[in-house]
Amino acid sequence: MNSKNLIAKLSSYFPQSKVEQDFKSSFLEFVHTYDNCFERTLRIGHITGSAWIVNQSFDKALLTHHKKLNRWLQLGGHADGESDVLKVSTKEAIEESGLSSLKPHSLEIFDIDIHTIPARGVEPEHLHYDIRFLFVADDMEELQISSESKDLAWINIEDLAKLTENNESISRMAKKSMALFAGNKQ
Repeated sequence: MNSKNLIAKLSSYFPQSKVEQDFKSSFLEFVHTYDNCFERTLRIGHITGSAWIVNQSFDKALLTHHKKLNRWLQLGGHADGESDVLKVSTKEAIEESGLSSLKPHSLEIFDIDIHTIPARGVEPEHLHYDIRFLFVADDMEELQISSESKDLAWINIEDLAKLTENNESISRMAKKSMALFAGNKQ
């Protein structure tokens, strides 16, 4: 696998919180240690790509009610050997939403997270090393719910904490997108 692009993106990413600073160190160590970090066959963990999708006014985010995890989350999925994580995030977002208006806000990393996925069937508990990119889409476009989701919904940013049970990573991305929108208005 070619991890040079991801290492470059991670090296130029400057986390805004202590949590993400720790994640960045762990990410770099993981990618340097495991040549097969983009493969889900790496049982201890693997790279995933996610899309934090907001509408044009940055006051809503698109979330999926994930079937397997039974939680409201951002869209995304496994790299499955693809080392271009922006490509993974884009592909997963389109597959899981059907949005044709989806556009990356930036080609740079928006957020990073490492989280535990519980054991399921023969699949052991493992870590997802998740790279997130910020996308903008038309919240009036019709959504197409994929087989991986129970539901898809545009949620007001202020209502995310309640819906996601104060999920720290969702709250972090919501705050970042609100700050970005506030900065763009000035």
